[in-house]
Amino acid sequence: MRINTIWLLKTLRHHIRLAESRSVTYRQNKAARLIIYLMAAFAVIYLISVAITLALAANESDTFTACEFFGIAAPLLLFLDFMFRFAFQHTPAQLTRPYSLLPIPKYACVKAFIISSVVAPYNLIWLAVTIPYTLMTTLFTVEPSPSAGIIISFQLMVSVNCLWYMLVRALVNKNILWWLLPVSMYALAVLIPVLYGGIGNVFAFYSHIGQGMASWHPSVYLPVIIIFLALFEANKHLQYRLTYDENVGAQDFKYKNRPSLGFLGRYGETGEYIRLEIISLMRNKNVRKPFVIGTSAIIIISLYSTLSDIYLGEFMRLFWLVYGFVVYGAVSLIKVMSAEGNYIDCLAVRKENIMQLLRAKYYFYCLMLSIPLILMLPAAVIGKYRLIELFSVLCFTAGPVYCLLMQMAVYNRQAMPLNAKFTDKSHAGTNYLQTVVGLSALSLPAVVMPSAYSLLGETATSVLMTVAGIVVIITNKLWIRNIYLRYMKRRYVNMEGLRSTK
Repeated sequence: MRINTIWLLKTLRHHIRLAESRSVTYRQNKAARLIIYLMAAFAVIYLISVAITLALAANESDTFTACEFFGIAAPLLLFLDFMFRFAFQHTPAQLTRPYSLLPIPKYACVKAFIISSVVAPYNLIWLAVTIPYTLMTTLFTVEPSPSAGIIISFQLMVSVNCLWYMLVRALVNKNILWWLLPVSMYALAVLIPVLYGGIGNVFAFYSHIGQGMASWHPSVYLPVIIIFLALFEANKHLQYRLTYDENVGAQDFKYKNRPSLGFLGRYGETGEYIRLEIISLMRNKNVRKPFVIGTSAIIIISLYSTLSDIYLGEFMRLFWLVYGFVVYGAVSLIKVMSAEGNYIDCLAVRKENIMQLLRAKYYFYCLMLSIPLILMLPAAVIGKYRLIELFSVLCFTAGPVYCLLMQMAVYNRQAMPLNAKFTDKSHAGTNYLQTVVGLSALSLPAVVMPSAYSLLGETATSVLMTVAGIVVIITNKLWIRNIYLRYMKRRYVNMEGLRSTK
């Protein structure tokens, strides 16, 4: 009997929704989503302001029409969309194993995953740019057809961008050298018009595309549709191959001689857990990946702060400083007890094992703050930051910020796979509580510091932040014990969730 494809895709999507509603983080996510929706509303307001700015610039332009002007802006908007997806859109792991022995087409699960990503509500957020732009430029000055052409064609391009992001993210998860692919493609997007007519031809080239978008010209729509279909097929085959390899365990394991770090044993149980943290970073891909991302972000921020003055107003200057110090905690420490969920039964054997683990994690990530401190010193040498600012943010991060992030040990009930990247046993989905807490840790100090600077002065604010940080650091044994006692009160609930998702 032939299975109806549409019915099968709807059924698989229904199963995914059921799996998400039964996730151990469902109740946490339900509350945290309210904050995510508020943040999305602010993002929409910001995009509307971007659309108004573009529309005013287009109306004042004597060189390009509004349609041509949008064609020039479209590549930049698509590039920003691509980069924002890496920051905010986490590709959900595919729930393929239960269906591997059923008599259904082998690509059915992968197709359901791809289609659900393409039709996700996030892809509609750029309507906050195209609709206000067309309302202010073309809708009431010419017939509605060009406005509809801009909106629909750009939405098709956003869908193509979604597939492009999925392809790149899957390849980068496999090997970080695949970053060269998007770098080369975006470089070609600039170089090709330059080679055919010089640097001045870039605007002319994309202005013609904008005119084609508005006039529904096949030379614009056909390539977009062809690229969409090609990327869909490429994603289908790549995602299937990657998930199949993980399901059957067809991975290349390279055994390496790693340092034993035996000297940490002299520091007792805390030293042994620090050693465990370092070895876990070296051995496990999903534990190492956030650490590598955080280190890369710190290096980029350091170079940007040292070599560039663009977007370095008072708020952005402090934001980059805070971001450079907080990023390790926001991407790694916030997942405390998630990786440990894979061997939580071993940790529960001895009394206060988990408290020693929490203390070791705190000490390790405090030591890691020496990396952003060293990398931000060149910016301090040339006068972008003062040394007291660096020291105050370091102390504040190691104190109140890390104290906030360590609270997640009580609420993290979802085990993180150590190496699997493309498949997931439980399909627990995104932990929105982690997202909210991480964004709060990144944004609150950067928002409060400029206000405190204006009220108290830079020196007084830095001294207060340093004192607050040192107080929390000195009392770390007290609040870590408090976290441990709260964890133990709900240990059976947490352990059940960790066991069911590992």
